[in-house]
Amino acid sequence: MDRVIEKKYKWLNKKTIWISVVAVIVLLALFNIIFGDKSSKLNVEKDKITIETIIDGEFTDYIALIGTVEPIKTVFLDAIEGGRVEDILIDEGNMVKKGDVILELSNTNLILEISNNEAAVSRSINEFQNTKINLQLQTINRKQTLIETERLLKMQKRQFEYNQELFKQNHISKEQFDQSNEQYSATKQQYALLIEAIKSDSIYKEVTLKAMETQIRRMEDNLKIIQGRLDNLFVKATTDGELASLNPEIGEVINYGTRLGTINILDDYKLRVEIDEHYIARVKKGLPASFDFTGADFELIIDKVYPEVNNGRFAVDMIFTSQKPDQIRIGQTFRTKLELGESKQALLIPRGGFYQSTGGQWVYVVDPAGEIATKRNIVIGRQNPKYYEVLEGLKAGERVIVSGYENFNEKDKLILK
Repeated sequence: MDRVIEKKYKWLNKKTIWISVVAVIVLLALFNIIFGDKSSKLNVEKDKITIETIIDGEFTDYIALIGTVEPIKTVFLDAIEGGRVEDILIDEGNMVKKGDVILELSNTNLILEISNNEAAVSRSINEFQNTKINLQLQTINRKQTLIETERLLKMQKRQFEYNQELFKQNHISKEQFDQSNEQYSATKQQYALLIEAIKSDSIYKEVTLKAMETQIRRMEDNLKIIQGRLDNLFVKATTDGELASLNPEIGEVINYGTRLGTINILDDYKLRVEIDEHYIARVKKGLPASFDFTGADFELIIDKVYPEVNNGRFAVDMIFTSQKPDQIRIGQTFRTKLELGESKQALLIPRGGFYQSTGGQWVYVVDPAGEIATKRNIVIGRQNPKYYEVLEGLKAGERVIVSGYENFNEKDKLILK
């Protein structure tokens, strides 16, 4: 006879099982929320990133620059006199000697000005001669008058002395005596005035002629200067060298001060280098530099620093301290290494695109297993074309991602696959 079999565990049923499963899931979810890893993650393929190892090595403080060869000195050719270009005697690219005529100008206005000045000088000379003659004639007339007055004075003096004796003897009237006395006194005064006039004429003549002579000499000097301007119509080389450029064309009208061309002095060469303004406080005269060419090293130093900053860059001139390349040419470029400071031991991280994304403030550090890269704050110091100097946040032997971080969205962790 069948009988009902009682369940040993009455509470174990489908409902209870489902409730238990749900409870476990909820507990697991709560545990993950409270105690789980909340960091953001991103899956990254290893073959699309670059991983480098932090090393402890010698940090060389230098920057790599491009230097352009220039002549040690460039002399400018400017128009000292304006005019029309009549002929070009030496073309650019040729060697010139000091004094060589490079091109010839013409200037009709200058020729007319010289003619006018020559005429003015001639008029002044003629005027001087006429004035000199007139003053000499005046002096002669004064002296003739003085001689006549002196003769008259002597005669009237004798007459006065004679009348004086006659008046004492009552042989002549007082009126006759007074007349002779008055004539004698007047002539004596006239004689004294003539003496003074001759002295004044002599001073006036000396001053006038001296002033006119000075004026003529000045006009003659000015004429020589103007005549010398004719020579400026022949543009000449001011030094030995290479005529690097020549701008005018035949028939062109050139104004005073126009830049006509340049002469390169090829006794030596220098490198003109442009540097980012970030280094302007550290770059100074005397810093050493070098470059490699055809397997040989060539040493330079900074000779001049230009303080002007254009488009975020400033320029320096470097000169050779020893030998120069045999086949050096103006316009040739060399990749130059400029030393900014002494080398020292430091932690080094290879340069990479990560710096553009983080500014050197943090990097992704790869764990020893190579499966996870974690974001870590660091401090970077100086840099050269190969390495950044690590001041804080990393140890030698650790590996970091150095390629660009643009696609990582600053996730806390990267899962490497």
